[in-house]
Amino acid sequence: MDLIIKKNPTDLAKAAADLITKRITDVLKTQDRFTIALSGGSTPKALHELLAKAPYVEQIPWAQLHVFWGDERYVPIDDEQSNAGMAYDTLLGHVYTPEEQIHVWKTELEPAEAAADYDRVLHEYFGDTGPTFDLVLLGMGDDGHTLSLFPGTEVVHEQTAWTAAYFLTKQDMYRLTLTAPIVNRAKCVLFLVAGPKKAAPLKEVLEGDYNPDVYPSQQIKPTDGELIWLVDEKAAADLE
Repeated sequence: MDLIIKKNPTDLAKAAADLITKRITDVLKTQDRFTIALSGGSTPKALHELLAKAPYVEQIPWAQLHVFWGDERYVPIDDEQSNAGMAYDTLLGHVYTPEEQIHVWKTELEPAEAAADYDRVLHEYFGDTGPTFDLVLLGMGDDGHTLSLFPGTEVVHEQTAWTAAYFLTKQDMYRLTLTAPIVNRAKCVLFLVAGPKKAAPLKEVLEGDYNPDVYPSQQIKPTDGELIWLVDEKAAADLE
């Protein structure tokens, strides 16, 4: 695991943009596509806005990207809570990536059908063994969750299925999510974490006892890939 600490969210977003741009250009020297799973939240939003502007927008071969999302709220894409909608507003609507290479969760389907559809697409891309995504971007909530793997939910311990749909009672909505097994086969997982509310859970996730029922982010441990935590000083304040 690599831990990179930046002064503030602005510096964090720039470091993430630099890292992502370099990784995309390096990987595309040896293969013809780059698969990336995006995240929702305020920190990725700032990153998207950077990537959509110079110099990054000119440096990335957008037409070779194949875009996925780690999770999604079961809302229409034009809903303000939609992760895909945010990504289109802040990034994908400003670059050229062919629509057939952008894979949103189909929230017009029933939740279980949407999860099954995403599973089908993922199996078309990735075999049952070996690496999956070239890069997965993740955030971490104040409660230690990542993706839609929330504390105390059964999906945290899923070992075989690649996708899941379930009703999250405390949010009164369905959530659609990738599971730990497919994410842990990624070539690189990059967590972006910022702000003082993340300090206590980050310390527990990185330095505390292994307890994924309380801190589901502990389930993300790439088998053969890299794990990078890019955090700001306030989020890192409690780390030893």
